[in-house]
Amino acid sequence: MKIKDIAEKLNLRIVSGANGLDREVINGYSSDLLSDVMGSAQAGELWITLQTHKNVMAIASLKDLAGIILVKGFKPDPDMEEQSNEEDITVLVTDDDTFTINGKLYKLLKG
Repeated sequence: MKIKDIAEKLNLRIVSGANGLDREVINGYSSDLLSDVMGSAQAGELWITLQTHKNVMAIASLKDLAGIILVKGFKPDPDMEEQSNEEDITVLVTDDDTFTINGKLYKLLKG
């Protein structure tokens, strides 16, 4: 499923990286520990986190992640947003907490 479809169905706000909306999402990965994501996330996954700094983008790019969902209404730092646009990795925002958006994404992708 494409990021743009997930954003629409889960009512996620597109903050940056709109050129990446056609990326395919194969699964989700949820973690706030950057080393965990670097070691375990797979290409094409949509990363759910509350981290908002530019190191998130470095890892997303390194792991070829499909995009990022920021939880609890968190907004990306300006340098994260800038890098998101440069690398076409979409950053989405939800007001949901991590548990809730994990469940919604799982149901949508695996339902």
